[in-house]
Amino acid sequence: MDSLPDAVVHHILSSLSNARDVAACACVSRCWNEAVPYIPSLYFPRNSLDGAAAADATIGRMVAAAVCLQDLIVYCPFSSAALASWLDLRCGTLRSLELRMDSIASKPASGGDDEPPANELECIGVARGLESLKLWGVSLTTSPNWNCFDKLRFLEIIGATLRDGALSEALIACPNLTELALLSCNGVAALSIELERLERCRLDFLGPGNCSLHLSSPKLQILEVQGFSWIRVNQDHRIRRLCIAKSSGRVHKVELGKLPDLEFMSLRGIQWRWSAISSLLCCASEVRHLIMKIEFCGDFDTLQPFPEIDLVDFFNNHPRLCKFEIHGALFAAFCQKNSLKNLDSKFVIPYLEEVIITVRSPLNAEQKLNTLESLLMYSVKLHRMTIRLSQMKNCNEAADDFFKDICKLKYMNYNVVQIE
Repeated sequence: MDSLPDAVVHHILSSLSNARDVAACACVSRCWNEAVPYIPSLYFPRNSLDGAAAADATIGRMVAAAVCLQDLIVYCPFSSAALASWLDLRCGTLRSLELRMDSIASKPASGGDDEPPANELECIGVARGLESLKLWGVSLTTSPNWNCFDKLRFLEIIGATLRDGALSEALIACPNLTELALLSCNGVAALSIELERLERCRLDFLGPGNCSLHLSSPKLQILEVQGFSWIRVNQDHRIRRLCIAKSSGRVHKVELGKLPDLEFMSLRGIQWRWSAISSLLCCASEVRHLIMKIEFCGDFDTLQPFPEIDLVDFFNNHPRLCKFEIHGALFAAFCQKNSLKNLDSKFVIPYLEEVIITVRSPLNAEQKLNTLESLLMYSVKLHRMTIRLSQMKNCNEAADDFFKDICKLKYMNYNVVQIE
């Protein structure tokens, strides 16, 4: 390294980001220490410093030295006052900020209340040039009083306690977002998002409550939501990837309009109203990859089985389907008495290449085998059928006989069928 020009040494050292590495290199020589101002990124891991007081002083010195700092990531404990001072120093150069703020949120307010300080996020507003902001463990129960982040394109909040009004005001201050992620959050009853440039949206809300979502984003391409019972998206969108899940409670209604650009759709949950499922399937006629893992349907607390699904109608309504993954009770809906009544020699499944089926019960075994055989027979491009039996219930003689029949099916179609 000593034989290299100083500019080359500075360029090499500028690729460092871990604070310990930066501090160690700064002690090697005067030349290496002079490279610190040109380091664009600083990362302080969770256990890199002992105590908030030590962290405040150490991070403050390093932020002051890095005059070209663009990316700051702090996972270790720190104080809100120290954060404000760092941002005041580097608000002109910072482009990306990532903070783990649960250590701040755990401190009581000066008034003795249990709520965190109201201004813990306000100081971020001085970094007007931010393009990416990621916050862990924050409490967004009062408005952060941000003016406007015109350049902010990416916002991610993880593990936060939110309130409807505070979150709405925070999003209003970020009008040009292209990607929004609110993950493992709670406290919101009704969420409304209106962002003209939003392209990717991931929302994961905890709890069994009946949350509602209204989304208006004409450039939206990717939507992944979890925890909402009512979902409404304005029809002027370009959704290519759609994932809807609810691990507890019930999905009542989903309104998306037509989905002509849809390539991937995943529906998961314990209980959905059948009207919500059927309306989505009707709108997603052009989908290519479909995952359906829903245990029950029903309008009320009583869990009900799914109504009968006609195999021919389903695939005629989804002619471009290439990969299909279906789970348990929904597969059973394809295996009812009249599910195969419309099969004839003209029927064909033109593009299906892979199907993954989870069988949870040996009940109605003959009809299930007929459905599997029909999929093999009429799918002209099918090259892989995976049958998952590991979670099958009612493991008695009937299950043993059914498993033998599945093994025979695999033997007769060994190039296609695979048993898990």
